[in-house]
Amino acid sequence: MSGLIAVAEALSRVLASVTGPVEAETVPLAQAAGRTLAADIVASRTQPPFPASAMDGYAVRSADADRAEASLRLIGTSAAGHGFSGRIGPGEAVRIFTGAPVPDGADAILIQEDARAEDGVVRVLEAVEPGRFIRRAGLDFTAGATLLTAGLSLDARRLALAAAAGHPRLPVRRKPRVAILATGDELVEAGATPAWDQIVASNSLALAALAAEAGAEIIDLGIAADDHGALEDAFRRARAARADMLITLGGASVGDHDLVQAALAREGLELGFWRVALRPGKPLMHGRLGDMLVIGLPGNPVSSIVCGLLFVVPAIRALQGDPQAGADRSEPATLGRDLPANDGRADYMRASLAIEPSRLPVATPEQRQDSSMLAVLGRSEALLIRAPHEPPARAGDPCRIIRLDRRLL
Repeated sequence: MSGLIAVAEALSRVLASVTGPVEAETVPLAQAAGRTLAADIVASRTQPPFPASAMDGYAVRSADADRAEASLRLIGTSAAGHGFSGRIGPGEAVRIFTGAPVPDGADAILIQEDARAEDGVVRVLEAVEPGRFIRRAGLDFTAGATLLTAGLSLDARRLALAAAAGHPRLPVRRKPRVAILATGDELVEAGATPAWDQIVASNSLALAALAAEAGAEIIDLGIAADDHGALEDAFRRARAARADMLITLGGASVGDHDLVQAALAREGLELGFWRVALRPGKPLMHGRLGDMLVIGLPGNPVSSIVCGLLFVVPAIRALQGDPQAGADRSEPATLGRDLPANDGRADYMRASLAIEPSRLPVATPEQRQDSSMLAVLGRSEALLIRAPHEPPARAGDPCRIIRLDRRLL
C-alpha cells in the first residue's frame, strides 16, 4: 500500500535505531529477578562439590554388596551438612541420606528399600552395581564453566543457577527509562469522572504494564492536552528525566487535533517512519529526539496495545542487550473459522483458543475486530496473524498466533 511500510521492516528499523544497550550495574541476587544479564556468568565452584547420594540408604562397597543376603557392619551415618569423615572398609556400610557426601571407599548406594538393618548389621536384599545412585562431583557443573550468557532475562531458574554457582551479586543492565505520554483533550486519569465528551485514559496504563514486564523503569508524563505548549513541556520533562525511550499515545494521525508529530518536529525529531501496513495500528510513528528513541502509538486502545507488543517490547529488550529482542514470538495453530481474503495490511486479529492434548491450538477470531473494543481484547487469548493479501482461509487451515496469556520474554 502506498506510503506504508511492512511490519517486519518497521520492526527492523526500530531495532536498528537502538544505538546500544544501556549501562550495566551490579545488584544483589535477591534484586535481580526480571533483570537482564550484562555479562556472562561463570561458575565459581563445582556442583555438587563432592560425590553425593541420590537416594536414602546405605553407602557401600559394591564388591561387598554384589549378592543378596550379604551382611555388612554399620559404622556411622552421613547426612546432608553432616558427612561421615571416616573411610568405609571391607564389609562395612554407612547410613546415608539424599544429598549427603558419599564416604571415601564407597562406590554405590544400597537403597533402603533393598536393605534390612537391625542391631548394627545391614543385610543386602538386592545386589548393587558400582556407581549406583551416586551423583559424581561436578555432575551439574564445574568451576570455570560458563552457565549463563549476557542478554538473558533472569527468572527463577536462572537465579537459582547463579546462586548455586556462587554469585551473591550479578551484573545486569540498568532498567531502560521509558517515558509514557497520553495525549488528547478527551482524556481523564483513571478514577476521575469524565465529562460527557471525555473518556478514561487506559492506553498509558496498558503500555506501562507492558514496558515494566519487559524490564523498563516507567516515567509517567501524565496527559497532555491538544496544545503545542503542553506537548513540548512534556517532551522536555522526558529529556530532563533522561528517558531512553518516549512513547506517545494518540495524536499521531493527520487530523486537525493530531499535533504530536508536528510538536516533536519543532523539538528536533529525526523521523524514522510513519504509518505501517498493519491492522490495528497503521498510524505508528518512529524516530529519535537526540539520545531518546521515540515511538508514537495510535490513540485507539487496541491499536496501541498491539503496537506495544510488536514494537515497544522488542525495543526495550534491545536496550537491555537481548540478542533475541526481535525474535519471532509467533507459533503455529489451526484456524477455527472461515476467513475472507485479506487486503494489503498485515492483520492481527483478536482470537480465542481451544486447547486439546497433542494437538495444535485452534484459534477462532472474534467476529468484531474494531480497534476501540477493549472488551474483545480482554477476553481474547491470542492475536491471529494474517499476512497482507492472504487468500481466503477455511476452518482447519494452518495459521500463526501470538499468545496473549504468556510472558513476553
